[in-house]
Amino acid sequence: MRKIILLFCLVLFITSCKKEAGEGGNSSIKGKIWVKDYNATFTTLNAEYAGADEDVYIIYGNNTSYGDKIKASPDGSFEFKYLRKGDYTIYVYSKDKTLTSPSGKVTMTVNATISKKKEVVDAGTITIYN
Repeated sequence: MRKIILLFCLVLFITSCKKEAGEGGNSSIKGKIWVKDYNATFTTLNAEYAGADEDVYIIYGNNTSYGDKIKASPDGSFEFKYLRKGDYTIYVYSKDKTLTSPSGKVTMTVNATISKKKEVVDAGTITIYN
């Protein structure tokens, strides 16, 4: 009888664990990167174009570092696949158009939430500066 109770508790514990945001699901987050190319002082817009081959990062839930990184396709689109329900942060590095960041770089960030299975969340267009 004791073994049955222990087995029941083990099964109950395993099935009650909530899976956190991250890989292992069947949902995805997609979007596009758009680049605005300025001169060095950000006073003249030279060109605008799709962010081909830009690195796009995703943070799962409340993690402090990124969980995955992909490159945008030639048309600037990206998609993180096989995600579970939860909250995500998508970011791309950009030049700092305010010229106040000591590194000259800032992150352009979008928050996204997956709330159901097989959901495709559109993160929209993330504009970066070059």
